[in-house]
Amino acid sequence: MPDQARIIDGKAAAAALRGEIGREVAAIKAERGLAPGLHVVLVGEDPASRVYVASKEKLAAEIGMNSVAHRLPAETSEAELLAKIASLNADDAVDGILVQLPLPKHIDTGAIIDAIDPAKDVDGLHPINAGKLAGGKNGLVPCTPLGCMLLLRQALPTLSGLEAVVIGRSELVGRPVAQLLLQADCTVTIAHSRTRDLAAVVRRADIVVAAVGRPHFVKRDWIKPGATVIDVGINRTPDGKLVGDVDFAEAVSVAGAITPVPGGVGPMTIACLLRNTLTAFRARRG
Repeated sequence: MPDQARIIDGKAAAAALRGEIGREVAAIKAERGLAPGLHVVLVGEDPASRVYVASKEKLAAEIGMNSVAHRLPAETSEAELLAKIASLNADDAVDGILVQLPLPKHIDTGAIIDAIDPAKDVDGLHPINAGKLAGGKNGLVPCTPLGCMLLLRQALPTLSGLEAVVIGRSELVGRPVAQLLLQADCTVTIAHSRTRDLAAVVRRADIVVAAVGRPHFVKRDWIKPGATVIDVGINRTPDGKLVGDVDFAEAVSVAGAITPVPGGVGPMTIACLLRNTLTAFRARRG
């Protein structure tokens, strides 16, 4: 085992994936005169959401997709938002729909996700896509879990037979990434706040995916020497720094490979959104 873990460079992996998608989009344009259309809906003025939406819009346009952001005021009613989604569902030029979360408190997030056409649900959150994932069938997969899997496949020669522990059971990351690991023939444990002796459970793992939203939660002595660590957490400390769920400074001396925060899973999430948009385009248009 090396003295220090190999750093899994999410920025480089995301740039390579965007380049690959861009070449495919250019080929489709040349052959069919069409480009995949990604439409992002933002309700309100949440600062982080505004930054995310601008980034998605810019990166989609850079690779030649038709990228449109619909910015709605914070007082938009649930009925008005549902009407907007219905119009995007019906618009044949729209291949991917993403409603930026979180939504204002007066809007039922579940009702909005349920209203998106599953064939255009590039966030992979619709119950039909979740059901396809659970059943091992092809559907649109949530972007962050998909990004985690692409980074793992780059970092490891094979995932088959490895023991994986996912810390966190959210519908956004924990559960879908566990399903994807199962499909890759890993032995998977989903651990969470009620898990007894969490450190001992994590210590068994060849692969650790940390998605709990607690800064520096996973310590050095939780990690099996040589394990591959994927840190999904993005937490802002009181001094304004972004840190992960894993104590990177400690873990880097024992892990075999590890994602940094920032610069790990984060860039892959948007790249996988673009990949999902291309997947949706192909499925819809044959």
